[in-house]
Amino acid sequence: MRKNNKQLRITLAAILAGILMLLGSPGFAQCESDGDIDFICGPVSPEDLVQIPYSDWVLVSSWENDGYLSLARAGNPQVVRLFPTSNAQSRHDARRFSQCAEMLLDEFRPHGMTLRNSPDGNHTLYVVRHGAREAIEVFEVNTQSTQPSLTWIGCVVAPEGVNMNSVVALPGEGFGVTSPATRDLWEWQLASGWSKVPGSEDIGPNGLEITADGDWYYVAGYAAQSVIRLSRGLTPPAKEILANVGFNVDNIHWSPDGHIFAAGHNAPSGGRIGECIRRINCEGITSHVAKVNIGTGDWTEIFTYPSNEYLRVGTVAIQVGDELWVGSVAGSSRIAVIDAP
Repeated sequence: MRKNNKQLRITLAAILAGILMLLGSPGFAQCESDGDIDFICGPVSPEDLVQIPYSDWVLVSSWENDGYLSLARAGNPQVVRLFPTSNAQSRHDARRFSQCAEMLLDEFRPHGMTLRNSPDGNHTLYVVRHGAREAIEVFEVNTQSTQPSLTWIGCVVAPEGVNMNSVVALPGEGFGVTSPATRDLWEWQLASGWSKVPGSEDIGPNGLEITADGDWYYVAGYAAQSVIRLSRGLTPPAKEILANVGFNVDNIHWSPDGHIFAAGHNAPSGGRIGECIRRINCEGITSHVAKVNIGTGDWTEIFTYPSNEYLRVGTVAIQVGDELWVGSVAGSSRIAVIDAP
């Protein structure tokens, strides 16, 4: 009996030593708080974030040449990679995506994301993809298991010359995208394919949201440093600048109370963002988040953070429970977490 107790003490001591070594390792040190800002560490360049409905899981898009989709959870230090993986699941939906029958794992550079919610928990995820093809990759999100999983079901290749950034699900089976390269918006519908959105010419878009009824787009005007409202289905189209927020708006997402979180950044020169993304120089860049009232256009800045090794170029903000999560690119390896406004 004394021998067993001794072995137990040795085992416990070894486990404790291992835990202390782990806590003192660089990986854990990286996730220490910075004042009132906490962090979730792991995904590189978390450009966009989408919360899975009825859960505390968040999908993360890592905007890198060899990028990936991962899964984060509030209060959980582990981030799980979902796609691409060696065991990635595929089930081609030939009815909806007959022109795109092959799942491609290599050269995956994901950008914006959106979910089409389903009451049965099998949501549809649309992801802007650069790299091997310029396309919207489509996944089924299965939430029936302990941990959500993805199954690739098809893709829609972009029109010639269109280089996409953000995507939103439209009523029915279609979606809308922004194309900064052509400075306009495009829609894809199952029955008719691609078409340019009337009134979006030269709108200078980056991020995108849409009202639940599908009647109004909200557009992140990047160079205009503004949130823009554009009608959908009106003739002639109606367009207005809702709010000038004073920073380059990258992504916009709905807040739980029906307003908009506008996230982006400022830089001392137009070329500095490109230099930072190329890992050359991030000096002078600040990340910003503003909450915009869609009824009045009033806005309040709720997050300002200077570029550092943790958070270089802010791009997105979403509310997760009572927290606000902020993602960024250019090799950042953290998601900032603050109290929600």
